[in-house]
Amino acid sequence: MTELYPLITHRHSEPLAVGDGHTLMVHEGGRRDGVPAVVLHGGPGGGSSPKQYRFFDPERYRVVLFDQRGCGESTPLSSVEHNTTWDLVADIERIRTHLGIERWLVFGGSWGSTLALSYAQAHPERVTALVLRGIFLLRRSELEFFYQDGASHLFPDHWARFIAPIPESERRDLIAAYHRRLFGDDPAERRRCAEAWAGWERSTSTLEGSDHPADPPEQLDAFARIENHYFVNGGFLHHEDQLLDGVDRIRRLPAVIVQGRYDVVCPMRTAWDLHRRWPEAELVVNTRAGHSMFDPENATALTAACDRFADQLA
Repeated sequence: MTELYPLITHRHSEPLAVGDGHTLMVHEGGRRDGVPAVVLHGGPGGGSSPKQYRFFDPERYRVVLFDQRGCGESTPLSSVEHNTTWDLVADIERIRTHLGIERWLVFGGSWGSTLALSYAQAHPERVTALVLRGIFLLRRSELEFFYQDGASHLFPDHWARFIAPIPESERRDLIAAYHRRLFGDDPAERRRCAEAWAGWERSTSTLEGSDHPADPPEQLDAFARIENHYFVNGGFLHHEDQLLDGVDRIRRLPAVIVQGRYDVVCPMRTAWDLHRRWPEAELVVNTRAGHSMFDPENATALTAACDRFADQLA
């Protein structure tokens, strides 16, 4: 079994102004002259973590992490102004140019897979390979499975806590009901809803549950507001099959798709649909894994893919 690499710290961190009043925090780890890779975190609104370095051999990779607009250490925190998929795609290009990187491996899971596909299809000439996990294409059926009727049948106890802040009369569209409160004028209600929104995802993300401590309230607020903002707006995609229809633009790129069979946040159907459109991409289905990149089988497959690409791209 491939093991995760030892936890390393940021070798270099800097804020980068990207326009529209936003400043992103950009981190680097590994070798300055290593194989370039960029990690796209989940959410949207989740923020980066040094733990995300652990899939990459620090002796062979130059790994770039950054906090997307409005979250993590980026400012202004929780802002949804000028915060769309296409703003983030442009930010990735700004970071690449700023760091003097010509092409890089793109690594992303969950929302990070959405953003990775969006970026690669917009700039295929800047991508050497893709490592994707827990595929999310922001189709309405995917959102309804997790936020309306689907995952609720598997986690009724956690679901009860998720719907508790919403009156029964508004539960036919929970994303919209949460939107009204996360962007409303009542600070106490906004905080209560942010905690419930983030708690639902956290409680369903790992196969065996997690005792990971909750983030500070301001980070929960950023996560919930930004994620809900993207979902209400359909991820700012032109149509919901856009990323499937754009596969021809990236078909030639080497790619590995890692999917936990028991992922209820981003169920396997979506990874399967992507693989059917893109059979050239290798699909790895882990039969004892859920959504988290740190579920052991997912972590093993992600590390193995990065090790293999390090050999091929060096």
